[in-house]
Amino acid sequence: MSDEFDGLRAIVTGGSSGIGLATAQLLAARGAEVGCLDLRVEDLPSPLVGFVADVTDDAAVRSAVTAAADRFGGLDIVVNNAGIGAIGTVEDNADDEWHRVWDVNVVGMVRVTRAALPHLRASAHPAIVNTCSIVATAGVPQRALYSAAKGAVLAMTRAMAADHVREGIRVTCVNPGTVDTPWVRRLLDQAPDPDAEFAALQARQPTGRLVSADEVAHAIAYLASPYSSATTGIDLAVDGGMQGLRVRPQ
Repeated sequence: MSDEFDGLRAIVTGGSSGIGLATAQLLAARGAEVGCLDLRVEDLPSPLVGFVADVTDDAAVRSAVTAAADRFGGLDIVVNNAGIGAIGTVEDNADDEWHRVWDVNVVGMVRVTRAALPHLRASAHPAIVNTCSIVATAGVPQRALYSAAKGAVLAMTRAMAADHVREGIRVTCVNPGTVDTPWVRRLLDQAPDPDAEFAALQARQPTGRLVSADEVAHAIAYLASPYSSATTGIDLAVDGGMQGLRVRPQ
């Protein structure tokens, strides 16, 4: 439905690439005015509007959210998508890296949401969608730090939903499996044999392939849609069956 988001105003963090860009373009195609908050926004395609913001900088976040709300005349949808990855076991990352990932992936969502809430309270169809991960619900090797942060996002999503449900603000999250994004490609480049690592990532998906950014974007759009007005406090897996299926190896 191309007019599903007509008249609605959205911001997407991490909106200049990967899942964020795919989501921003889909929301815009369905009628929303969309602002992308990211570190670099100069190459965004039309009609997306860029706002420079580092989610670890509270003042920058507040400035960007205010600028977006002023530009669009309000805000209805927040997609908290900005995040960074981490690999290794619980002993492989120093304290500084734990703090850095937590600051972006968890507290970054806090900063954006906190800045946006006054605008969402004035909306007729307010929704917040957080990008979580399959690692919040399934143990995946070499992802201790990343899993801890995304587990916090899942718990925070449910708490936020409870806090704001009486205000009419819906809060949900999407749990992608391994998505073919620039970040995953950069991880593969660090492997001794990138082709073998890519094949291994595909093999652990029951569907036999990675999830696409567009597939995650469609799930986010479903959760953000006014047609999902009875949906809040949930996590929606878009993981090719990775969480729930136990298929025999080929």
